[in-house]
Amino acid sequence: MPAKADSMRYDIPALYKFLLRHFGFRDWWPGETQFEIIAGAILTQQTSWSNVEKAIASLKLHGALKPEAIAMMPEVKLQKLIRSSGFYRQKAKRLKAISKHIISGSGSVQGFLSRDKTALREELLSMDGIGPETADSILLYAAGKRIFVVDAYTKRIMSRLYGINPDIGYGELQSYFQAELQKSVRIYKDMHAQLVELGKNYCKARPECRPCPLKSRCKYYKTNTTLAQS
Repeated sequence: MPAKADSMRYDIPALYKFLLRHFGFRDWWPGETQFEIIAGAILTQQTSWSNVEKAIASLKLHGALKPEAIAMMPEVKLQKLIRSSGFYRQKAKRLKAISKHIISGSGSVQGFLSRDKTALREELLSMDGIGPETADSILLYAAGKRIFVVDAYTKRIMSRLYGINPDIGYGELQSYFQAELQKSVRIYKDMHAQLVELGKNYCKARPECRPCPLKSRCKYYKTNTTLAQS
């Protein structure tokens, strides 16, 4: 059974302060426009950000990083432009679908993102291929709405650091972070970015525990005899 959020006794604010001191403020998510962030949230599914950057650059080069351009573009051409992101056929469909939805429903990206947070989240989740992580990334980073994003890094780090069940539900873990963190869009963004940074550099699928700044307080490290003795 997953650990219950109300039974967790972790000092998330202290963890955030520690990571902030170590990595510095991350100023994440990169994007010149709200739609670029929306596109990036879809393109980053199941791939690294370096691959997304190539796809974004390709779209920019062809003047296609706006919903009107993507909605009108032949799908085969769009697939070629975003090929570097992987799963480009599915992602092309998703980009076209959300672009058409924005145009037909709101007329503009700003109008689409200005909707009530709960209603907008439900709308995003109703679209094919958009799950909670992608929807919440769009809400937080593109729309500036206060909702915490839980990703694979978050679950992995919380599991290793504190020993929670890695199968804990998305909503349960999200609720815990939202209860513990200062209620600030800026803090939500940066905490998510700090966890991504920790996950990319140390808490990888195959962890690099020895240089990790959190090893002294990490349950996984302390219970792994080989690591702890090194």
